[in-house]
Amino acid sequence: MTDKRIENLNISAEQRIIKPNALKERYPLTEKIIHTIHTGQNTVKNILHGDDKRILVIVGPCSIHDIKAAKEYAQKLKVLADEVRDTLYLVMRVYFEKPRTTLGWQGLVNDPYLDGSCQVEEGLMMARELLSYVAELGLPTAGEALDIVTPQYIQDLFSWTAIGARTTESQSHRNMASGLSSGVGFKNGTDGNIDIAINALESVASGHNFVSIDPDGRVAVIRTTGNRNAHVILRGGKTPNYDEAHIQKYEQRLIEAGFEPRIMVDCSHANSEKKADNQVKVLNEIARQKREGNQSIMGVMVESNLHHGKQSIPANLSQLKYGVSVTDECIGWQATEQVLRDFSNQVKDHLK
Repeated sequence: MTDKRIENLNISAEQRIIKPNALKERYPLTEKIIHTIHTGQNTVKNILHGDDKRILVIVGPCSIHDIKAAKEYAQKLKVLADEVRDTLYLVMRVYFEKPRTTLGWQGLVNDPYLDGSCQVEEGLMMARELLSYVAELGLPTAGEALDIVTPQYIQDLFSWTAIGARTTESQSHRNMASGLSSGVGFKNGTDGNIDIAINALESVASGHNFVSIDPDGRVAVIRTTGNRNAHVILRGGKTPNYDEAHIQKYEQRLIEAGFEPRIMVDCSHANSEKKADNQVKVLNEIARQKREGNQSIMGVMVESNLHHGKQSIPANLSQLKYGVSVTDECIGWQATEQVLRDFSNQVKDHLK
């Protein structure tokens, strides 16, 4: 008989992985973890709606590729978080999935060993173990929801979630975000388009129905009630968009669309022109606007690691530099301490 196969023509394998509930049983929630996540989610929502006047700071590596280094970073960040807690609420950036414009390493969940072997199940285990560790320290975490299935495995451990510039316009990601328990930030498009982020706020506030998996790994229709704890993130486009003129324009557009004018500024990406040290300029400008009475800016994002810079993933992984980003360039730890202390001092008398 002639082979007339008409499906899965480009599929080389189908590999089953652990069910979400089974993974959670391996890394169960303790009372300390539950307290950290619950407090983190509520604090973020209070800041978003103006009930907590502190500034939300999402800070940490562009991406996580080394669990040991990430734990060392978390330990240091917890000390700093306690120091500046009267003015800033620090949430550690723990990004496991990376969107790529063309090709490249897709993050720890997809390829935990950085060698193309794509051991996803082991990546999920590493991710959940790290998130549990950080929560046990009492430090809330932030992630980017890129894959629409992996949230069943690790989303319960995040206190804030980002939807990236490449996926803000995706209806699948809006559907997913409408069911997340955490606050959600939608970035403007890579070209600077803010409308897709504002449209996302309207979409995510409503309930949706979509196909995904349930905690037991079965295909299911997920029905959501909507997430009203969402906001826009300015990450720049063809030009930076954190200056006062842009902020005022976006405030008005949010009000006209029926939303609270609550804005987070990403100090990296196009706003820093991809140069890590330029993040200080962005923070200084945000601090100036806060001193001048700005009420809409409720948060900032900073890309930071143990050491300054970035590196390509070498063929010989023993040549990886410890604590240096393998994706976007980051400022080092000493600079992180300095810029966040300075930022805290600049805004502490101007939070209303």
